[in-house]
Amino acid sequence: MFANLLTALVALLHVYFMFLEMVAWDKPLGLKTFRLTQEFASASKALAMNQGLYNGFLVAGLVWGLWLGDAGFAIKTFFLGCVIVAGIFGALTVSRKILFVQAVPALLALGALLYG
Repeated sequence: MFANLLTALVALLHVYFMFLEMVAWDKPLGLKTFRLTQEFASASKALAMNQGLYNGFLVAGLVWGLWLGDAGFAIKTFFLGCVIVAGIFGALTVSRKILFVQAVPALLALGALLYG
C-alpha cells in the first residue's frame, strides 16, 4: 500500500511537470519555475511541449501499473526506473535540483515496491 501511495505521488508530480511544460512554459508560472526569460520560453515552447508529452507517458505507465494492482509490479518497476534515469540525467545535464524533485521520490517508491 505504501509503495502504491509513493508511486501515485510520483505520477502526480509528473502530471504537474507535464502541465508546466505543455501549458505553463511561457506563462508566469513556467517562467518563474524554470527561471526562463520570455524570449527563451517562446523560442523553446515546442521543445518543452514535447518534453511534457514524455512526462505524460511516464504518468500513463505508472497509472497503468497501479491500475493492475499486484499484476502491475513489473510495469511500476520499469516506469519508476525510467523516472530515476531521467532524473539522474537531468541532474547531470540541467540542474542538480532535478535529482531531488524527480529521481529521489521515484527511488523511494521503487525501494518501497521492491522491499516493502
